[in-house]
This record gives sequence, structure tokens and C-alpha cells, in this order.
Amino acid sequence: MSAERPTLPPVRLPAEAELARDALAAPLLVRAVRLARWAGPGTRVGAGGELVEAQLPAAAEHLGLPADEDGAALASEAWRLAVDTGLVDVTDPSDDSDSSAGGADGADGRTESAEGTATQGESLALLTGGSPADVLSVWLDGLEAAFADATAPVFDDFADLVGEDGTVDLGALDWDPEAEAEFLEGVLGNLYLLTLSEGGPGDGPVPLPALAASMIVPDDMGEPTDDILEQVSEAMMRLDDQFRVLEPIGIVEYHPVDETLMTEESEASADPVGDEDDVSRYGMVKLTPLGLYGIRSRMLEAGVDAPAIGDLADKDAAALLDGVAYYPEAAAQAEIGLWIAGRGDTDAVATAADLLAAARGDDEGAPLRRLHCQQALALTGPAAEPALRAVLADAELGGLARVWLAEHGATDVPPPPESMVFWLAVDTLAAQLDADGEAAELQGLVEGLVSRDGDFFDQIWRVDHPATAEVLDAMGRLHGDKKTAKEARKAAFKARSRSGS
Repeated sequence: MSAERPTLPPVRLPAEAELARDALAAPLLVRAVRLARWAGPGTRVGAGGELVEAQLPAAAEHLGLPADEDGAALASEAWRLAVDTGLVDVTDPSDDSDSSAGGADGADGRTESAEGTATQGESLALLTGGSPADVLSVWLDGLEAAFADATAPVFDDFADLVGEDGTVDLGALDWDPEAEAEFLEGVLGNLYLLTLSEGGPGDGPVPLPALAASMIVPDDMGEPTDDILEQVSEAMMRLDDQFRVLEPIGIVEYHPVDETLMTEESEASADPVGDEDDVSRYGMVKLTPLGLYGIRSRMLEAGVDAPAIGDLADKDAAALLDGVAYYPEAAAQAEIGLWIAGRGDTDAVATAADLLAAARGDDEGAPLRRLHCQQALALTGPAAEPALRAVLADAELGGLARVWLAEHGATDVPPPPESMVFWLAVDTLAAQLDADGEAAELQGLVEGLVSRDGDFFDQIWRVDHPATAEVLDAMGRLHGDKKTAKEARKAAFKARSRSGS
């Protein structure tokens, strides 16, 4: 096969400029930028680059946050993002010889040797004067930091983890960082796939129970067991915490789990089914366009095949037809449209000639290339007619050329020889089988072709096409009439005998 099926459907993303505007509007990044501009020589940070506790009230006030623990926590979170994305540069207190000498106590009871200072970082200038790509690069660093926060353990009592020697016993957390990251990556991947799949939610939200179940319930399981349902419930609560952390960076719109469910024992143990209002109490999540961009970027970095519409716009015709081979129809049309638009001043005849040349071949992927070539030619317009007339005698392309000319009202088109009619029938069925398998719609096409000609099978087994026997086998499985299906299987045997395969 000349083209491999992509792991994921192609995503349609907004322009970089629009994505960059969304990134700059992400609440967490907005707060981080404000703190970066607020930072100065008097800003004191701890050994890990965090704001010292005495600085948090002023930081929260600058952000317009409440003067309480929640405000301090949000200010601390924004500061960490500013540091992680390079909006702020911090000095390492252990490298500060001036502050380490003497070790005098600071005003908050800490030693000066435990504190550093902060200045504005280079990334801040990128957000204000850089390109959209620069902005998105900074935002992706922020997404990485938010992802790390979302998969970090929650400390109920940090003091219980500190040993007598002052070290932290992470083993007591029962926390596997790799497993946590893999779980959240899987969830985001499933959400991405659900968003893009035909018949998926599209622009609508996904219920959190369904998303959790996609990670827990085996595909071949019928009725979930009580143990599986309990695991789904636990996964939902993990995801509720994680999406609350991820929402401020702008990748999701999240309606959190109704906290009253935690105290309503009978409802919490029930299956989250019913009307839309009931389901929404268990959490609803939707990827934003920025979220699609961010998750795709992470996938590409991990080596996952995650195509986007527009990837093929600057490729040659062969790459286009191979690339869209297994795209959904609407996505293929959009990609082809961008490719043709990208040809600029190239005239329609040259464009059509390039497409026709790329459609030739007797490999397994050739029928599907020709099918998409037909779709592409439909967008070239009547001016392409000379290129189609030039291939009327071509055994592989003459049939589709006649179809195009007929659709565009061309005159003086010679009728095709009977052999070309049957060759085109085999080629079209081979393409449909490759693209969709033995879908129900194909059965109607098969029965329609057979009904038009009483000698159909006596003619078609003689067709010199690499897929003739395979197509006849499929016709034998698809045709509803047992006698006709048997004729198809006999014809397939004759085709193999003729070709020696």
C-alpha cells in the first residue's frame, strides 16, 4: 500500500495568529505575565525559585485576588508558571555570595542565604513583540508546566512525609509519576480522538464518566462489573482534579463534578445516566482549539502521526493523493482545496495534468489515489478540459476522464470501449474497499452494477486489473442473492487462474 493509515484523523486548526491570541488570553498565562512585569530587584524567591511566603500577599493583591489562602495559592501557581516559561529569571541563592556571607536572618525569619531575587526574563519580550509562533512556543512551555502540576501528588499533610533527617520520603506517597503522566496523556489522547472522530461530539463537551470509562473499561466487556465501575468512579475524581488544573492554561473548557455528589451517597453510587442535567453533574469537558493545537504538538513530539489539514498544501500531487488516502471525505476535500489554492498562478491544465500523472500506477494504493484524483479534478474547473482530453485513450485514466468531461457538459467525447468500462468498475470498487472496507453502502453499489448487465461476471473476470480477483471475492460476500454471490466467487477463481495468482 502506498499510503499508511494515519493514527488519528486530521485536525482543522485556526491560523497561528488566532491561536496565539487565545494563548495570550489564557487566564494562567495572563496572571503569570502580570507577575513577571511586577517582579523587580526587591522580589525575593526561595531555593526552588518560588516566591517566599512573605511576598505572596503582595503578589495576590497585584493580581486582584482575595487576601486569603486561595488568593495566595493562585498567585503562587502563576509565579511558578512565570518561572517555568522564562517570563521571570531567578537567581540561585546558593550562587549569591553576597547573601550567603553572614547568613543574617531576614524579616520573615528565613536566612538571607535561602533567598534569591528575580528579574524579567527573555520570554516576556517574546509575548509582546514576538511572532505568533514565538507566543505559542512560550505557551507550550506553560502547557508542559501545567501538565506536570496536574500529575503531581496532592499532599494531605506534607509534614508526615518528612523524615527525622529532613528528607522527603516520596515512597510514602504511593505515587508513580510515569503512570500518572501516562494516564493523563491517554485521557487527553482519547479526548482528542473523540473530538475529531466522525460521529463524535465535535464542538460539544464529553461527559467525564465516558472519558474515564474509555481508559478503564475493556473494549470487549459487555456489562461492567462493580469493580470496574468503582475504578471508573475513582478515575473520574482524579480527572476532575486534573482538569481543574489544566483549564486555566486554556486547553479545555471544563464543567466540574458537582461537589454535592460527594455527600449524596445514593446518587454518588448510582450510574451517571439520565437527562443532560444529571450527566453534567458528573463533569463535562471540551477541548478548545488551543487545546487541540497543544495536544497535537505533544503527540508530534512523541512521534505520533497526528496530521492537520493544511500539512499537504505545499507538497506535490503524489504526496497529496497519498496523504489524503484515508482522510474522512470532508477532511480530504478541505485538504485538496487548500492544495489547489496553494498552486497560485499555476493554470488549471497544469494542475490537472499533475494530478492525473500522480494517479497512475498498479500498486495497491493506486485505486484510492485515482478516487481522490477525481475529487481533486472536480475543483479545477472547466479550464482543465485539455488535460482530461489528453488521457482519453489511457487505460487507467480514460474512464475517470470521461466521467469528468460528462459532468462538465463536454461534447464530442468518444464512447469508452467496453473493456475500459469494466476496468473502471473494478478500480472504483477496489478504491471503496480500501477506504471503507465492506461497508453497507458498498452492497448497494455492487448489486446495482451486477443488475445492469446479464453477462457482468463473464466479462469482469477478464479485466486486466491487479484487484480483479479481490473485488470479485468481495462481491461474492456482499451480494444479497446467493446464486449471484456464487457466480462472483466462480468469477474470482477464473480471474486468479487467468493471472496465475
